[in-house]
Amino acid sequence: MATATELLSGTLRNVLTAAAAQGKAIPDREELKSALVAAGIPADTLEISTSKTPTGLDVDAIEAAAKSGGDCVIGQIRGGAVTVGVLPVLASGKCFVGDSS
Repeated sequence: MATATELLSGTLRNVLTAAAAQGKAIPDREELKSALVAAGIPADTLEISTSKTPTGLDVDAIEAAAKSGGDCVIGQIRGGAVTVGVLPVLASGKCFVGDSS
């Protein structure tokens, strides 16, 4: 039987893969968050990097993370490719350092 972290990893991978397949280089941050919540990931466990630079340009990659116990499942879309990995939760209780929502 799969662990909660393994299930979360699969869900995150599926959503990011679908988002990457939509043809946009980088999906919009709010659209990605909505898709992850719709897939069953609780909004209060999510952290998503920005999809635009401070000057309004698209970023090269977008990352999404969700906590599962003491783990952070972190996924990235870059150049249409999706990667997902698991890292420990930071001492701050978050998955990312810096600003995310």
